[in-house]
Amino acid sequence: MKASTLRLLWAVVEETQTNILIQFNDKELIQQLLRQLKNKTWLSSEEMNTISTYLSSRVPLIRDLALARLA
Repeated sequence: MKASTLRLLWAVVEETQTNILIQFNDKELIQQLLRQLKNKTWLSSEEMNTISTYLSSRVPLIRDLALARLA
């Protein structure tokens, strides 16, 4: 994954409403973040798969960051 894509992905996470990050199940959350990312940049199917796998491993971190926003 390119560094620019990774930065954009985390910007999308930061822009996403906290309730979405907390309330959606893992699969819905990953799909929502991928949709938002696709709206900002073109991604090949290979990149989509790579990002999906990356997000799957980062869901606990994403939820922790969202909970920290509430505190």
